Amino acid sequence: MAYEVVRHNLPLFDEEGRSAAVDDEAGRDRHYLPDLPEEDPYAAGHRTCAGCGPAIQYRWVLKAAGEDSVLAGPTGCMYVANSTYLCTPYTVPWAHTPIASGGSFTSGMAAGYEAMIRKGRHPGPYPNIIVMAGDGSAADIGLGSMSGALYRNHDALFICYDNECYANTGIQTSPTTPYAGMTTFTPFGKAIPEGKKLPPKNLAKMMAAGHPHCYVATTTVGYPVDLMNKTRKGLNHVGAAFLHCYTPCQKGWVYQTSMTVELGRRVVEAGLFPVWEYDPENREYRYFHPPVQRPVIDYLAMQGRFGHMLPEHIAALQRGANQNWQDIGMDVPADLRAGEDPAHHKRMAEETYSMPLNRGVGA
Repeated sequence: MAYEVVRHNLPLFDEEGRSAAVDDEAGRDRHYLPDLPEEDPYAAGHRTCAGCGPAIQYRWVLKAAGEDSVLAGPTGCMYVANSTYLCTPYTVPWAHTPIASGGSFTSGMAAGYEAMIRKGRHPGPYPNIIVMAGDGSAADIGLGSMSGALYRNHDALFICYDNECYANTGIQTSPTTPYAGMTTFTPFGKAIPEGKKLPPKNLAKMMAAGHPHCYVATTTVGYPVDLMNKTRKGLNHVGAAFLHCYTPCQKGWVYQTSMTVELGRRVVEAGLFPVWEYDPENREYRYFHPPVQRPVIDYLAMQGRFGHMLPEHIAALQRGANQNWQDIGMDVPADLRAGEDPAHHKRMAEETYSMPLNRGVGA
């Protein structure tokens, strides 16, 4: 006798401006959060750094998923910081996997639960199965197993928490490290003044284009309600879902500890990390149009990892951001077009600011 596999259907939260995604005149200190679940499957007492972006992401994801969840965590920052001395902050089942095996391990969990429920060996319902892998795992060492799990359409949510470096082992470069981002493997100098020469891998678009039957979305810790709703959409989707979340790293990026959430907004407002979701039914992208369009310098100047940049490097990033604005269907203001000229930044450095000044912090 085969039993039916019953799945959760998690309701979405009300969004008001995507949780304080408002312009400066409305006030960026306004934090709107709807009534959220009281349960916290990611409990206090872990050993992450102050201002840790991945820890914020973990908490919102697990609060959205709830207690009937099963987790996998490949080797990375959130494994090392959260499972010291055989203790973890999780109140739900959690398993550590090798850095390359997040996708394959989670595939096995998903297949196993479905088989046990159908055979009557597990009472159900089907739990919320989640793997949260850093960019080193999801975009690099474990990309193959992650892609395989999506291709086979295992019913699970695959999340990349992206701090744009191998932060656990010394801030080495990863495929998602941005152009000119300084890491221990991409130091700047006379030969290579920009530090990292390559642009970041467009991981989420790769997943959506290569696995068109999957729900795929991007989000940041700057918009908590958007992050929680996309978590629930991914879990409600029957089949594989992939979420790419921007999560600042205070240690590797060198910024004021309290600015993690602010960076999660500014990277979107600067056009450097478009927020969108891909609908597999219609094969369409839905893009978030932020209410503020900032020059990239408003984002770069908050972080020490970009303090070495020259005018031509800033101009190159502004050109990329302007292309992103066009790709998501937004007009490019004249002042952002002007930023494509290195001379613009040289003049601004002499007249208005010098890097790495935290211009506009807390605005």
